[in-house]
Amino acid sequence: MRTSHTTTGQTARPQTSGTEEPAADVGPRPGGWFLRRAGAYVALTKPRVIELLLVTTVPTMILAADGLPSFWLILTTLVGGAGAAGSANAFNMWWDRDIDQVMNRTKKRPMATGEITPRAGLVFASILGLLSLTWFAVMINWAAMWLTLGAIAIYVVGYTMILKRRTPQNIVWGGIAGCMPVFIGWASVTGGLSWAALALFGIIFFWTPPHYWPLSIKFKKDYANANVPMLPVVSDDKRVAAEMVGYTLAMIACSLLLTPLAGMSWVYTVVAAVLGGWFLWSTIAMLRRAQGKASGKLGAMKVFHGSITYLSLLFVAVAVDVFLPF
Repeated sequence: MRTSHTTTGQTARPQTSGTEEPAADVGPRPGGWFLRRAGAYVALTKPRVIELLLVTTVPTMILAADGLPSFWLILTTLVGGAGAAGSANAFNMWWDRDIDQVMNRTKKRPMATGEITPRAGLVFASILGLLSLTWFAVMINWAAMWLTLGAIAIYVVGYTMILKRRTPQNIVWGGIAGCMPVFIGWASVTGGLSWAALALFGIIFFWTPPHYWPLSIKFKKDYANANVPMLPVVSDDKRVAAEMVGYTLAMIACSLLLTPLAGMSWVYTVVAAVLGGWFLWSTIAMLRRAQGKASGKLGAMKVFHGSITYLSLLFVAVAVDVFLPF
């Protein structure tokens, strides 16, 4: 039933038929406002992004411990990591709220819609960040705390504030922040870092461009409207796909380098080679389609989803390999 408007600007009462019962006056559900507001603050942390970061942390901790670390250490590391990542993501939404409003992919974010004010979002991000840093310092160790601070700073200042709106290589160097969970997980177990941790870091560093650029291709118009110079916005699909192939080759090299550096078995090595070959082929196939040498759509989102599958399975292989009897 529609509501009519009078010429005086006043809203007329809804018109009902003679047989229609007036609608009951149902008020808001108890606690409804609180749940909506809590959900909005959770959305500020980008929970789905945090999930992927934590997927890499636990296998890293298992490899660093050469076995299963204590449940308490894993739990405290994950809690602190989730808080730190949530803080960085909330800072990102606070800074990018202007461009979020003009991008279809992000226009429903809480600060873009005004559901959460910029001041409230900034306070929330700051408190969450301070709590996570304090958590790492008190519950784990200072090395993990400093690495966490570095991760937040790289993502918020390095990527969000400096690189994102200035260079097509924004996601390459800004992606360092996404690599930091492996350093944090390793340091939580050992109190320091190693060459094996650096190899794990390299896997995620070189994985990030072929993971994120397909998404940027799908939302190319969004980024163009927001004047964000993602590589797919300023370059054609052929160059983007070619660079994705190059980064994928470097990623595979790091995954295989982990074998001698961490003493991985042949099982991990075979799995890493097969997964790497599969993902490399998907990027090459995308390049061929971009060059017009193969028929069909570009298939960027297929590569995007494949990248998540690749990273998840590779880190599962890292964890499982530790427990093999050979």
